[in-house]
Amino acid sequence: MLSAIRTFALVPALLLIAAPVQAQHLISSLDAEQLARQSMPEYFEFLSLPADAVKPEDIQRNAGWLEQAFQKRGFVTRQLANEGRPLVFAEYGKPVKGRKTILFYMHFDAQPVTPAEWKSDPWKPVLKARDAAGAWQELPGERLQQGRIDPEWRVFARAAADDKGPIMMFLAAMDGLRAVKQKPAVNIKVILDSQEEKGSPRLHIVMQENEALLKSDGLIVYDGAMPSSNQPGVNFGNRGSIQLDLTVFGASSAPHSGTYGNVIPNPALRLATLLASMKDAEGKVRIAGFYDGVKISAEDRQGMAVIAPPAGTLEKRFGVAKLDGLAAATNPVEAVQYPSLDILGLEAARVGSRAANAIPSQAMASLNIRTVPEIAPKDMFGLVRQYIEAQGFHLIEGEVPTAEERARHERLARLSLVAYPSTASAARVAMDSPLAKWVLAGVAAPRKQEPEKIRMGGSTLPMSGAVDVLKMSYVVVPLVNADNNQHSFDENLRLGNYLEGIRSIASMLTTPSF
Repeated sequence: MLSAIRTFALVPALLLIAAPVQAQHLISSLDAEQLARQSMPEYFEFLSLPADAVKPEDIQRNAGWLEQAFQKRGFVTRQLANEGRPLVFAEYGKPVKGRKTILFYMHFDAQPVTPAEWKSDPWKPVLKARDAAGAWQELPGERLQQGRIDPEWRVFARAAADDKGPIMMFLAAMDGLRAVKQKPAVNIKVILDSQEEKGSPRLHIVMQENEALLKSDGLIVYDGAMPSSNQPGVNFGNRGSIQLDLTVFGASSAPHSGTYGNVIPNPALRLATLLASMKDAEGKVRIAGFYDGVKISAEDRQGMAVIAPPAGTLEKRFGVAKLDGLAAATNPVEAVQYPSLDILGLEAARVGSRAANAIPSQAMASLNIRTVPEIAPKDMFGLVRQYIEAQGFHLIEGEVPTAEERARHERLARLSLVAYPSTASAARVAMDSPLAKWVLAGVAAPRKQEPEKIRMGGSTLPMSGAVDVLKMSYVVVPLVNADNNQHSFDENLRLGNYLEGIRSIASMLTTPSF
């Protein structure tokens, strides 16, 4: 293997690690293609293991596989108990005094799949390339072992990008360091989550139970997609997420729509009207206080304008003519610095050919609020509650209205907060901290290009547990292509991102600690 891998070249640092200017040498390149070829069979084997967090047997099988994979690279591993869905912890070698210890977070569970929606088996990874017409065509897997790897080829499978891809990039980077006998410049710990796609409901508990084991000087998260430009990016925060279930009640039974239409109130119509009133025509939330406290500096706004996708990019990707009004923002990057309110689903009665001539007795909607650090999740819930009450609804505490409540109140509803303790809170860290500078230097070196600095990403990661329990700063380093279809059908990983991910991780691991 040594003969197949080029020696690392050393270049001056592009960024400062500390206040005084000091010399720094980072790995700038390595034969990532050779490492990719060597790791692809293992990657395909990993992807072939179903990993739905609902199924403990899936998680246990993946955890066992991961322990073996990390042990093969010289890590000491253990499984961390989590009610039948263990997390995996790995530590590399003996800690070196004077070096910072970095905890690297990734997750191995996957989103559920509906196989009928996929063009190929979601648990059978396949290599594909676009044809002249732009359609994806399957290639023989052997092509990965023959000649150069086309960076535009993609691996299609559930979890290919989110988040098994980064795990394999990390393992391949470790292979590269060992091949050239390059020791890491930091002490390495790894935590592999088993329920991230379910909101990591017990991550904070597992962290509490293993606080001494996980103690580190900083946390790096390899999750999420790179900017739309597919250029290196570093994310310094993430929004939180809460779900609100709202039910509007009508009659105690479902009356005949012919006999009682125009007579009995329709809860589905009332719910639709209530939901529609929460946003204006441009998509800005009308709930009083919803955006309070969010202040963005002129410097941050300027930085976000530079990295925002060009006009028309998102419209074309998602097949819409126009984006929402972006709250109080001027571009999509700035828009996710504010809280958002979305409808996840609606339910009243049967529809289409199954519809019945009856007025529904109740209608329900599930709402999602992406929270920001400036406003606590419970306060956001309170704002929505106050708004609903201001529209004339009486909110009940029980599952269904009592006879007395039905007699006294014209409009009845129930609002409940579906708690996700590890993901409800948003978090954001300083972009000029020692940890941040160390990350920026490591990510910049392979391409000799400063990464885009993202003040806060819009998606949610279960990092509030690390912030609250372990009391450590964290930085998110996305590695996969922006158009990877994560959480949807035909999820994929671009091989150019796989190659660059190996280089980026190897660079970070060999950047002198801060």
